[in-house]
Amino acid sequence: MQNLIFDNQSIQEITNAPVISVSNLNHYFGKGSLRKQVLFNINLQIKAGEIVLLTGPSGSGKTTLLTLLGGLRSAEEGSLKILGQEMCGASKQKLTKVRRQIGYIFQAHNLMKFLTAKENVRMSLELHDEMLKQDMDAIVSAILEKVGLGERINYYPENLSGGQKQRVAIARALVSHPKIVLADEPTAALDKKSGRDVVELMYKLAKEEAITILLVTHDNRILDIADRILYMEDGCLVSDGIDVATKMH
Repeated sequence: MQNLIFDNQSIQEITNAPVISVSNLNHYFGKGSLRKQVLFNINLQIKAGEIVLLTGPSGSGKTTLLTLLGGLRSAEEGSLKILGQEMCGASKQKLTKVRRQIGYIFQAHNLMKFLTAKENVRMSLELHDEMLKQDMDAIVSAILEKVGLGERINYYPENLSGGQKQRVAIARALVSHPKIVLADEPTAALDKKSGRDVVELMYKLAKEEAITILLVTHDNRILDIADRILYMEDGCLVSDGIDVATKMH
């Protein structure tokens, strides 16, 4: 596990705090007369190791919220703390620093077509300076083995199935041991079995390493893997905390 010491905060403080803490968050698109509010008074806390599903109709603000939680854009109003760091009004440097602790998985796996599975995953690892002195090939091979692609590490994406490509994307997201993984519709392009396999793999790896997962989905077939389900509608978080843990036993 990598250690990242944040400014003026101890590891102990970060460990005890929620990994994601949102208070009275509002967000807008556009400027002037075209300015439109898209998120309204979002309040949310997510603990380390939790698997949380975010669901709701198209256009309800799920992906916008996910991009804010992932440090992909700066929050505007309210408070949004990721791993103890305030993201509201954060500088590009601060956003970049936090992003290095987050893994991302998208509906479109976004693999580089001209790179093998191994090279796609290694590229993610190379973004972390502290990894450059380690045996990156061994680390990459190990994570691909873990996601069931040990025999396909030198395959190009065109020679992999949809489910296998998404497994490479999971390996790429997890290889640097992030504290948070954000996934946007990771099963949408997969058939029932492949989709199920992918989320069960994410669940297993997350629980093994106490990674927090926030997963945006419309897929009712995977709701049972969640510790908690959030429901969004019209930019508002209308339901938080449906406990589905009993379904998992």
